Amino acid sequence: QVQLVESGGGLVQPGGSLRLSCAASGSIFSINAMGWYRQAPGKQRELVAAITSGGSTNYADSVKGRFTISRDNAKNTVYLQMNSLKPEDTAVYYCTAAFPGLVYWGQGTQVTVSS
Repeated sequence: QVQLVESGGGLVQPGGSLRLSCAASGSIFSINAMGWYRQAPGKQRELVAAITSGGSTNYADSVKGRFTISRDNAKNTVYLQMNSLKPEDTAVYYCTAAFPGLVYWGQGTQVTVSS
């Protein structure tokens, strides 16, 4: 069993920054990759960014150059640094941890970009 606890969401003005954190606990020794998805009202959930156990990263085109995913293996934590935020980034952001044949999801954290 794996537990994912997200933090760092909130309200920010356009052009501002936020950093999301996701701390993993439990049976985490075989995590293949961790990532962030988001879901805006009325839209499908989409991948924002992911990072593999080897450190390779992948980003949605809409966030490239603005968001950075990173991780601290010692703390079993993955981060999403979000800069130059836009109103269209408003969504619930979910942390994920992928194992062979299984994906765990966090409960989500709300990010609202508004003036």
